[in-house]
Amino acid sequence: MQGILLQVIRFGFLILLWLFVYAIIRAMRADLAAAGGARMPLTSGRAERKQRAARSRGTARYLVVTAGALANTRITLGTQPVLIGRADDSTLVLTDDYASERHARISPRGDDWYVEDLGSTNGTYLDRAKVTTAVRAPINTPIRVGKTVIELRP
Repeated sequence: MQGILLQVIRFGFLILLWLFVYAIIRAMRADLAAAGGARMPLTSGRAERKQRAARSRGTARYLVVTAGALANTRITLGTQPVLIGRADDSTLVLTDDYASERHARISPRGDDWYVEDLGSTNGTYLDRAKVTTAVRAPINTPIRVGKTVIELRP
């Protein structure tokens, strides 16, 4: 009887060990996906291209803060670049501790708008990808500056 009980305890311990390993793997995948290191496509390539094309159609007319201390703030875009940061002379002045004095700039080039990081400490992100050079910013794509998230809107 003791031999059977010992085998059941060993088997139960083995199951608990595998559940622990599974939980660790799930947590690591979630962290990688959140950091943008491993993106799992949720749609087929063709459907993803259609969604991307639909998002980028039209000309941006507004810059909208979607998350952060200034949520629901809307700036009408013109022909001048938009400077984002904590400096008083910025177009969008942030009270975010994770934003630099002159953090990022969004500037027009033809019908498109480009976002560029201005050497900030914590970086600027366009849809989970770190911005290192001037990158075209599609409409309705989140741009993260510190804890603030902004989007270009038609």
